[in-house]
Amino acid sequence: MVKRKKLFHTKIKVLRAERNLTQEDLAIDLGVNRGTILEIERGTFNPSLKLAFSIAKYFGESVDEVFEMLEEVEE
Repeated sequence: MVKRKKLFHTKIKVLRAERNLTQEDLAIDLGVNRGTILEIERGTFNPSLKLAFSIAKYFGESVDEVFEMLEEVEE
């Protein structure tokens, strides 16, 4: 049986680098902790819809430009 697990890939790290922002800077601006940003960037935490929209708005991009949904196949 093949299990499918949806994952997100994000551009947050790249967008932060372009603006010389640390994870801490972004976290403070968004009202979350640095660990949340770290886990989203690693792909080990999926943000809430509200947070995903907040991140996209912060960078002046659409949600689908910041977050790309991938499908990983596990056997």
